Amino acid sequence: MSGRPFQNLVAFSLLLICFKAWWRVGDAEIGCIEREREALLHFKQGVVYDYYGVLSSWGNGEDKKDCCRWTGVECDNHTGHVIILDLSEQFLIGKIGPSLAELQHLKHLNLSLNVFKGILPPQLGNLSNLQSLDLGYNDGLTTCDNLDWLSGLPLLRQLDLSWVNLSTAIHWPQAIKKMTSLIELHLSYTQLPIISFSQNNFSKSLVMLDLSGNGLTSSMYPWLFNLFRTSNLVLLDLSSNDLNGSIPDAFGNMTTLAYLDLSSNQLQGEIPKVTFNNISCLVDLYLFGNQLHGSIPVALANMFSLESLDLSRNQLEGPRFPHWLHTQKSLMELDISASGISEVIPTWHWTFIPNLMWLNVSNNHISGTLRNITSYHPYLGMDMSSNFLEGSIPQSLFNALWLDFSNNMLSGSISLSCKITNQSGLGLSHLDLDLHLVDLGKNRLSGSLPSWIGGSLSNLIVLNLRSNEFNGSIPLNLCQLRKIQMLDLSSNNISGTIPKCLKNLTAMAQKGSSVIAYDEFVSNFDRQLSYVDNTLVQWKGKELEYTKTLRLIKSIDFSSNKLIGEIPMEVVDLVELVSLNLSRNNLSGPIPTTIGQLKLLDFLDLSQNQLQGGIPDSLSQIARLSVLDLSNNTLSGLCGPPLLKRCPEDRDESGEVSFTSLNGKKDGIRDDANDIWFYGNIVLGFIIGFWGVCGTLLLHRSWRYAYFKFLNKIKDRLYVTTTISMNRLRRSFQS
Repeated sequence: MSGRPFQNLVAFSLLLICFKAWWRVGDAEIGCIEREREALLHFKQGVVYDYYGVLSSWGNGEDKKDCCRWTGVECDNHTGHVIILDLSEQFLIGKIGPSLAELQHLKHLNLSLNVFKGILPPQLGNLSNLQSLDLGYNDGLTTCDNLDWLSGLPLLRQLDLSWVNLSTAIHWPQAIKKMTSLIELHLSYTQLPIISFSQNNFSKSLVMLDLSGNGLTSSMYPWLFNLFRTSNLVLLDLSSNDLNGSIPDAFGNMTTLAYLDLSSNQLQGEIPKVTFNNISCLVDLYLFGNQLHGSIPVALANMFSLESLDLSRNQLEGPRFPHWLHTQKSLMELDISASGISEVIPTWHWTFIPNLMWLNVSNNHISGTLRNITSYHPYLGMDMSSNFLEGSIPQSLFNALWLDFSNNMLSGSISLSCKITNQSGLGLSHLDLDLHLVDLGKNRLSGSLPSWIGGSLSNLIVLNLRSNEFNGSIPLNLCQLRKIQMLDLSSNNISGTIPKCLKNLTAMAQKGSSVIAYDEFVSNFDRQLSYVDNTLVQWKGKELEYTKTLRLIKSIDFSSNKLIGEIPMEVVDLVELVSLNLSRNNLSGPIPTTIGQLKLLDFLDLSQNQLQGGIPDSLSQIARLSVLDLSNNTLSGLCGPPLLKRCPEDRDESGEVSFTSLNGKKDGIRDDANDIWFYGNIVLGFIIGFWGVCGTLLLHRSWRYAYFKFLNKIKDRLYVTTTISMNRLRRSFQS
């Protein structure tokens, strides 16, 4: 009898195991619902171009019967109903058809970052179980006259229609008001119509609101502040609109806000002290790109949770460094460039840097010297350019990720000892992994060029040492900079020859090499920080500031030095070069005959050297060349007006140039005959070329169809590539 309970327990356990196995078999046999499968196939028919072939798994074949196994589709394990459709960022072109309304159990729909065009089907309002809808960054989608169909989505918590054309949705506030479960609303760059805002409230549960890039004016304030009284907003983005006047004090009532972006508007006046004294929970505050004036208020010191603060591109007047900054222990991103600060760097300035990932105090009147940093963030980026900093550059600063100390009065040599280590003890290997941009141009730095840069900073993309006092030769170690895209050593006292190993600069030499981005995105838990590419480039004789287009520049500038010897033939291996400036040196010998291989060149300056020989015919192969300067050399092949040098055939018996008698009557007759042959050949070429192609297409239908089908395919490929790339950039900028 004592063993009977044990036998019952074993039997019950076996029964559970069998039931579990039966349940799994049942799940495996459920598959997807046929009606929903057909709806998905109808949706696929609306896709005219599938760049990655992600929909190749969708079909009617025996191995494709179960739509729950299709790419981007997820089903409920127990019922087989489709509950998730995620085809975001797949480079799809087409239209969104009404067939998706058949997916009645769908909870999450994400078709963002594609090229879907046309009108959004209002039948999407039948998806009553939908909890998140993301159709953002499809720059071709539009809606009908209203958004009333959204009222059919009572469970919707997240809605993203960014970049969808909502210009005709004049009642969009009323439509959003009916969505009582909404938590996140993203309507950035949707061309929202200018309307008279009423006191209508949104969902009381609304936490995130993004209305950036819509041209909204200050007339929306009453509606906005009424919204604050009924909801607990944590994120508010009103950037890139037309808000004007001063910042209203009513913003101080948003005590739950953690993220506030009012950048790129037309706001004026001082930064209100009382307003930001009340919002102590702010984590991110962006006020850049306005017309704010006055000093940086001390009230910001009460924001002990502040991680990002950007007050740049305003008319702030300083004049002192905000003393309260050293109390901000959580600050990770600080931009107070062009803020009228005109004092010596305080000692405490270096004590709060260890927490920072990005520091920009450029374009002020800051003086003093740089100091060693014993502790710092591994992804530190610093821009202290265009100030009055003096002294040498401490070695520890080269452990940063991004350095710009250009346009100061720094002096001394740049040396690096093996004693440098970071807080992780990585030493020089840390440099080899991180530093991407070094801009020390327009200072008073001297000594020989630092050879350690090539060996220790192999990930360097931009190196600008122009307008200093460096001497000596170009170190061979610089040829190890395989990712370098901008190398500027101009306006120094550099001597010696141009190293032949420049062909090892892979980013400039590898044909069709991908453009390396200068934007550095650093993830820190749920944060993402962007370092925007920004530096001064000597381009076509002018100093220009490049920001977003800096990544397109692949250039070498060794001008205004004391280089000697010949231009090495290896230079023509740098086929990705856009700009090459070797002017104002003492270079001799011929121009490489194969220089025409640099087909991407837009700017070539070899002037004011001692180059000899003829001008290579291959230069005519560079179709993009817009600036060519070969002047002040001893080259042959250039003569005649408007140059001062006369060609031998232009001289008469007395040795003088006679432009009126250079050609006699025979020459005139010969020219007339040549003209006749010239125009005759044009007409004959047109007849043969045009009708040889068009005539064939007119007579052969199959050839005509194949030809235009090929052209359409090329057009679609180019269109989807450019459009999706732009949309990805837009989303990265928004994030």
